[in-house]
Amino acid sequence: MAAWPAAFDHDAEGTICLAGGRFVMGSDHHYPEEKPTRAVSVAAFAIDRHAITNAQFARFVEDTGYVTTAERERPGALVFQMTEGPVSLTDPSRWWRFVDSACWRAPEGDDSGIAGRMDHPVVQVSHEDAEAYAAWAGTRLPTEAEWEFAASLAFDMNEVLSTANIWRGAFPHQNNSRTMAPFTVPVGSGTGHPGLPENMLGNVWEWTSSPFHATARAGCCSGTNEGPAPDVRVLKGGSFLCAKSYCRRYRPQARIGQTLDYATNHIGFRCARDMPEEAILNEECRSKKAMDDKMREIPL
Repeated sequence: MAAWPAAFDHDAEGTICLAGGRFVMGSDHHYPEEKPTRAVSVAAFAIDRHAITNAQFARFVEDTGYVTTAERERPGALVFQMTEGPVSLTDPSRWWRFVDSACWRAPEGDDSGIAGRMDHPVVQVSHEDAEAYAAWAGTRLPTEAEWEFAASLAFDMNEVLSTANIWRGAFPHQNNSRTMAPFTVPVGSGTGHPGLPENMLGNVWEWTSSPFHATARAGCCSGTNEGPAPDVRVLKGGSFLCAKSYCRRYRPQARIGQTLDYATNHIGFRCARDMPEEAILNEECRSKKAMDDKMREIPL
């Protein structure tokens, strides 16, 4: 197998240095599992400019021979299926189907592939798969607080509602943007301020390293409430399935929990790394710190 230089290859795609700081995390005005709002401090860190792509993940697999959870003992994963007409929004089984052959190479099963979407986010990856990639690349998954901090800096809701890759139309049978897979879009398209992470809201949910703890029974489209917290991780950002009519989780504060082995065609990830405070003073990060200071005017 080719000896891809893991850290160099990953860095070539671009990371964003953030100085960290104190911000208001959570929301008291949307879904119950987002409560309560609280002041949280985040140390300096770096986060990927965009979600890990099919091209990046393919290089990782070529270098290591890694086999994803969806390709192991019981091959397959969950795939979203548009319905023919309106259905009850309390029954996700109406639009999710387990497809035996679905995996990151074939996100919708045997009749699909990634040849035309190497710049799309990799999907059908479990938390275990995401951690394996991060270890290979010399990085890690972001914490929930880091992820929300970065997204809070990078996006405003007016921009998200007008340009993000979210469901536009009557869910799950009418999508005014696209009517067939792939429902994802390239990682460089969509929303985000220059010099800050891109496309964090909509497109795909993203794994974090944080265990899922809900202070209240989770709301609709919330993933799992089952299992002990150490076996359930937080996902952030919403996906192409989030809609005004169903799942308004295309916000920095939104969160769901899923088990470590869970994989679907609307879940991906991006990576982060620790950033020593002294590194923030270098020329590369100085402008980012100035932007952070300007944008971090959040009342506590």
